[in-house]
Amino acid sequence: MTPAIAGLVMVIACSWTLGLWTVSGLTTITHLPGFDGRLPFELETGYIAVDELEEVNLFYYFVKSERSPAEDPLLLWLNGGPGCSGLNVLAYEIGPFTFDIKSYESRRLPNLIYREESWTRISSIIFVDSPVGVGFSYSKAAEENEWSDTKTSRHLGAFIKKWLVDHPEFISNPFYIAGQSQGGKLAPIVAREVINGIEAGSKPLVNLKGYLVGNPATGERRYDRGSRIPHSHGMGLISDELYEATKASCSGDYVMPRSVQCSECLEAVEENLKGLNQKYILEPNCDSASPKPKQSAPVERSLSELERAHPFSLQIPSKRCRSYGYMLAKSWANSDEVREALGVRKGWTGDWNRCREDIKEKYMNDIPSSVSYHLNNTCGGLRALVYIGDHDLLANTVGTQAWLRSLNYSIIYGWRPWWINDQVAGYTETYTNNLTFATVKGAGHEAPEYKPKECRGMFERWISGQGL
Repeated sequence: MTPAIAGLVMVIACSWTLGLWTVSGLTTITHLPGFDGRLPFELETGYIAVDELEEVNLFYYFVKSERSPAEDPLLLWLNGGPGCSGLNVLAYEIGPFTFDIKSYESRRLPNLIYREESWTRISSIIFVDSPVGVGFSYSKAAEENEWSDTKTSRHLGAFIKKWLVDHPEFISNPFYIAGQSQGGKLAPIVAREVINGIEAGSKPLVNLKGYLVGNPATGERRYDRGSRIPHSHGMGLISDELYEATKASCSGDYVMPRSVQCSECLEAVEENLKGLNQKYILEPNCDSASPKPKQSAPVERSLSELERAHPFSLQIPSKRCRSYGYMLAKSWANSDEVREALGVRKGWTGDWNRCREDIKEKYMNDIPSSVSYHLNNTCGGLRALVYIGDHDLLANTVGTQAWLRSLNYSIIYGWRPWWINDQVAGYTETYTNNLTFATVKGAGHEAPEYKPKECRGMFERWISGQGL
């Protein structure tokens, strides 16, 4: 028996099957393949059925707070894409372990290392594979693999209630919903799902206190897309002449060009920006580590094997690229040993990918804007933190500040720096209705990945009710 299997400890309603303890879909893990010794944190994985027929099953990773899980906040994290796995955030951004890229050798399972900047040092966190079909989540019904804002939000609302039923010891903990990118669009919508359940008296009554969103999409192209022009100019990526010509010919509307001159200016802007890493302009523009539709590679263990066996089906990023490290997650998560340790159900999920591009292409944004949800939630008493990595072109500071201004909230504390270890970590403003905005200096689209120490400090101050 491998150490990973020997480390499995199952809780409640146990039965002995094929030499392993099984339990109502919940698996408590003390050891993981690639990690030396016992895990220094409490990890649980499992499935939650989120529909009446129990055909749609969302997979999750749950890490208890390393400080005081009985009192500390409980956070549900929604990843972006749409179509990216919760393991992506756990391993590369805010979770307690990551992959040891420096020591990686081909033909070996990647090693795991403990991360000091984990948000689980101060909060319990549920990382969920959503929407269905992402990561290890699956559906028995083909029609449920139709993805949209409405369906995903409904599934996540059901997930929260059922998860708390399975974990009654956390019902009274302060509960927060977090998301980034497309998950940042969904977070306030899912919060409204929870509020509606509370107002209807649905049990269990979730102790919802607020939500936080990082580099969030809104669904409104004038904020999500049109803001790239003034933001690029402010970052020195396009010239004054091109910016002024574009602004004049497009009359400030950079989404729907209404003249030939506007279209030509927008094409010139795109020509200036096309060589950049749009998610983080300070780093090289590299190939994605996620296969494109109809290009998924068979399960392999090492990058070298992937590159040799499938040179045309999957481009392997250079070692100088951040996306090279993402390939280690694919190698790790597709190992039979890892899947057994995580309690992944056999026969329902195929090749694990960090992000599924086919979901992104088919996903229906049937809720056109999340801005009204922000307005209703914060007016209704929920706390909210909106933070932005300031070197992201996709969801940038200009667009975010624009939709924040549209709420017409008064500013309580104006623009000012916030600090980590006597250094400016970003800038912040505090609005009425418990709304805080913050930039993270030098960070990209997934801010905690680029600035882990600063983002952990920001989260710790905000979640504890302190000012940044």
